[in-house]
Amino acid sequence: MPTYSYICEECNKEIEVFQRITAEPLSTCQNCGGRLRKKISGGAGLVFKGSGFYITDYKNKKTPSAKKVKKDKTVKKEKKAS
Repeated sequence: MPTYSYICEECNKEIEVFQRITAEPLSTCQNCGGRLRKKISGGAGLVFKGSGFYITDYKNKKTPSAKKVKKDKTVKKEKKAS
């Protein structure tokens, strides 16, 4: 559920309310009874917690890198030729 911020035009009190998107916006201040105005905010940024958000987290540490495999194949071919 999104959080909406309101500010009272009479007492300048700011409130934040969890509301459904389909809910009617609040219109009266609970503090003084004045008119509430919905504030426009930039929203919250994304927060990534835990592992799995970087390319290095997806690498399989057990398999050798492509360069090492290529190098090993070259060494084996040279040994067979000798």
